[in-house]
Amino acid sequence: MPHGPLASSDAQGNWRSDALHRDWLAAEARAQFAFFRRSLRADGRFDILDVAGAPMAGGPQELHTTTRLVHSYALGHLWGEPDCLPIVDAGMAFLWSGHRDAAHGGYVWSVAPDGGAADATKLAYGHMFVLLAAASALKAGHPDAAKLLADVDSVIDRHFWDEEAGLLRDEFAQDWTPFSSYRGMNANMHGAEALLAAFEATGQPRFLERAGRILAFFTQKIAPAYNWRLPEHYRSDWSVDPEYSGNPMFRPSGSTPGHSFELGRLLLQHWDLAGRPETDAPDRARRLIAQALTDAWKPSGGFAYTLGTDGKVSRPALYWWPVTEAIGAMATLQDFDGRAEDEDWYRRLWTFAKDHLIDHDHGGWFPELDDALRPTDRLFKGKPDIYHSVQAALISLG
Repeated sequence: MPHGPLASSDAQGNWRSDALHRDWLAAEARAQFAFFRRSLRADGRFDILDVAGAPMAGGPQELHTTTRLVHSYALGHLWGEPDCLPIVDAGMAFLWSGHRDAAHGGYVWSVAPDGGAADATKLAYGHMFVLLAAASALKAGHPDAAKLLADVDSVIDRHFWDEEAGLLRDEFAQDWTPFSSYRGMNANMHGAEALLAAFEATGQPRFLERAGRILAFFTQKIAPAYNWRLPEHYRSDWSVDPEYSGNPMFRPSGSTPGHSFELGRLLLQHWDLAGRPETDAPDRARRLIAQALTDAWKPSGGFAYTLGTDGKVSRPALYWWPVTEAIGAMATLQDFDGRAEDEDWYRRLWTFAKDHLIDHDHGGWFPELDDALRPTDRLFKGKPDIYHSVQAALISLG
């Protein structure tokens, strides 16, 4: 595990060009890949791991777990990390034979230990992660990736994509019966992420165009009207629903500053893939990111989880993933028009992560800290995810 210093003591300018820092980042990424390899079971399914890395067996396998492991280990393989393909292979097989609904089409949210659907809901959020996994597996050369990408793309096109709005519908029953009029920013944000990955993997302009429509809605229409904050929840006509509050992990009320970091980074990625046209996209990205930094950074470090409509902290809980997304945002800003404050934030964020979030004894990141910056498990049990934290290291490495 990377116990040593983050960077050379005399490092000047950009840490990301400092050899010691880059070695530290690589060691951190390798520690994460080593820790989460224990997710893979002998039968090809995945377990959630406890803090020490022991399997927490017996629960259902959720779609975002399967897809994020495929995506992350495909990235690891492309980066040059050995022994990543067994997890990619297992996840790809389980997506097709476990999550995929052969009767109705699409992918169920979770699969019970007996192989049946534990939760057969069809969510845009989950399907966009299937697209992300398929795109990353395709870039990694997986033989089944094109089949999976074509299948999930057709499902998204048929059920989730609203061509008139240029956005994604959110949720259906197993047989595709609509059961709510809810619309959400989170699924669309991850939709933009997956569509950009699909464009990079296939070169199909439709993916880039759809990602651009999603990003334009949130960063040209919504963000300026809400003081560069992003309301999470919407009605079927895409008007903001300020009273909505749902699942505390996936649909907390208000706005989530961590998503502003991610959406800002994705906006810069889209602008770059589109050929860096003469638009204000870089300015919009920076304003989103800067507002979230201002609103949510806590005096003792880390980010408050949610804000109210007035921009004041609503839920002060401190989770790992907003820190990882802020790191990715600052590294991406540095790649485009890096400023001194970007470097300052980049250093502050990695220092906070090293001091409080990274588990140097076992590997992985603690998912939640209490008010005294000690690991706690009020919402998350064990270490549920490699996706956010390993991307922080890989994006920083460039």
